[in-house]
Amino acid sequence: MPEPAVRKTTKQQRAEARAEKVRAHQQQEVARKRNRRIATVSGAVGGAAILALVITFVATATEPLQRPQDIEIEGLKEFSNLPATHIDPAPVDYQKNYGMAVPAGGDHSQIWLNCGVYNEPQPNENAVHALEHGAVWVTYDPDTATDDDIAALRNAIPDQYTILSPYPGQPAPFMASAWGAQIEMDSVSDARLAQFVDRYWKSANAPEPGASCSGALQGPGLVA
Repeated sequence: MPEPAVRKTTKQQRAEARAEKVRAHQQQEVARKRNRRIATVSGAVGGAAILALVITFVATATEPLQRPQDIEIEGLKEFSNLPATHIDPAPVDYQKNYGMAVPAGGDHSQIWLNCGVYNEPQPNENAVHALEHGAVWVTYDPDTATDDDIAALRNAIPDQYTILSPYPGQPAPFMASAWGAQIEMDSVSDARLAQFVDRYWKSANAPEPGASCSGALQGPGLVA
């Protein structure tokens, strides 16, 4: 008799769904880069060369894509064993308690910040609750970031389950944070931002993956 199928846990199902989304995102990135490069050379080379270029990119697009948890990110900071207690209305000193210049987890408000694009700083405790739901929080130093930088960041991150906001005094021009993880960047063109999103956006390893990122607190300065 055939062995009965093993029923997957909710966490396993979420992890598989998350991996599928990341694979789709990676495939879209491959196609976007392929089309851009083909367009760049199309005016300067003949049809045979273009055909060869297309074949090359099609071949590379069929290569196995990484699982989110296997993506290695240079300079990644990780924070383990973070508590997730609701502490309203007391504020949290994330620098003192966890060594975080920009919060990437820990105790937080029971009310999450709605994901979106903001042009004003956001309350730490509410933003951290959004990270608990699997959001990625991208922050920039408002004293150095230009309008073009901010536009580039908006284009580089998904429309859902992300927060983009200024963070005065942060230690790097640009930063990306998820629950228990963080990177610092000097430029909006840093390739690690895409890697970070692929690994942590809507991650099944967040404490409450799949919980809502809307319908709660709308912070000041909402743009989109």
